[in-house]
Amino acid sequence: MSEEKWKEKLTPLQYQVTREKGTERPFSGEYYEHKEKGTYLCVCCGEALFSSHAKYDSGSGWPSYYEPVRKEAVATDTDQSHGMVRTEIHCQNCGAHLGHVFPDGPKPTGLRYCVNSASLKFQREV
Repeated sequence: MSEEKWKEKLTPLQYQVTREKGTERPFSGEYYEHKEKGTYLCVCCGEALFSSHAKYDSGSGWPSYYEPVRKEAVATDTDQSHGMVRTEIHCQNCGAHLGHVFPDGPKPTGLRYCVNSASLKFQREV
C-alpha cells in the first residue's frame, strides 16, 4: 500500500507508530489496562498477533504479552536507535512496527512483547 493510502486508512498516531516506527507515551494507550478476553490484531492488516490469555501487567506502561498467537505472526529486527540495541517486533504480514521484545518476561517464555496500543485493534472473544 502506498504511504498516501496508509495515511488515509490510519489515524496520525497509528501512522507514526506503525509506518514510521514511533512510540506512544507510556501509560497512555487504549489497551494498556484493557482486560477483555479476545485477540489483538494488527491495526494495518488485521493479522491476529496476540491473545488476551498471554497479556499481563509488566508495569512498563505499554500492553505486554509473553507470546504471540503464532510464532510466525511476529517478526523481529535489530533496532540500534536511541543509543541502545533492542529487538524490534513487527507484523510478519504487512511489516507494521509494533514495539519491542525483551528477555525479562514471565514464564513460560521469559519474554515481554512490549506493544504500542496504536498498532493494535481488538476483537472480542465470542
